[in-house]
Amino acid sequence: MMVSSLVVASLAMVSCGSQYVMSDISRSRIVIDKRYDGSHDAAAMNYLAPFSHKVDSMMSPVVGRVARYMMSRRPESALSNLLCDVLVSAGKAYNEQPAFGVYNMGGIRAALAEGDVRVGDVLNVAPFENKVCFLTLSGDKVMELFRQIAMRGGEGVSRGVELEITNDGRLVKAMVHGRPIDERQSYRVVTLDYLAQGNDQLTAFKGGTDVNSPKDKDSNVRDLIVRYFREATAKGEVVDREVEGRIKIVEQ
Repeated sequence: MMVSSLVVASLAMVSCGSQYVMSDISRSRIVIDKRYDGSHDAAAMNYLAPFSHKVDSMMSPVVGRVARYMMSRRPESALSNLLCDVLVSAGKAYNEQPAFGVYNMGGIRAALAEGDVRVGDVLNVAPFENKVCFLTLSGDKVMELFRQIAMRGGEGVSRGVELEITNDGRLVKAMVHGRPIDERQSYRVVTLDYLAQGNDQLTAFKGGTDVNSPKDKDSNVRDLIVRYFREATAKGEVVDREVEGRIKIVEQ
């Protein structure tokens, strides 16, 4: 009787297991906010209180304003456009004049709500210890980079870059500041040190030369973003970006 029961149980497990086949893998972000604060632990809250005050004093200062809700999305988004333009704008502080900038979508970890932007908001968007990095790519390496961006369905690129890519990840057209890529020319590029190392499948960056990769704290990307907002505020400007066709999906 015991042997028969084991056989039946084993067959049942095989039968149940065969009904399921993985068809897809997806990811999403779960926002942890006050909706999860239904029950408070008084002791824990008291313990955290002095730390919370210090953190809030650091994260709450307003550094600027944005004109619209901004999030990251392939192939192009308002937020990725903004962050790439911030990298290019930062070049003047390093005596650099990059032709274009690249920011990975995976490195953008939050959105910006319309209105005030606080230090903590910038930290949420750019939480990593990434530094700005300048390097030179030959024209053929730029084309390789743009093909890799096409294969990934798009990444953040700065104003002046025009890419046309297909749904299956092929590069159809690439221009920088209205001109086709000249494979005999060199292009100065600004990006994150993380990408300059060839991460996120952008291995063309590993062919970069004349690398300028500052390591001081002020070169952290989130500090550059904060500085950009503060400079805009000092000029009385509200920061704004739109999806403007830097990367287009075309049918082929």
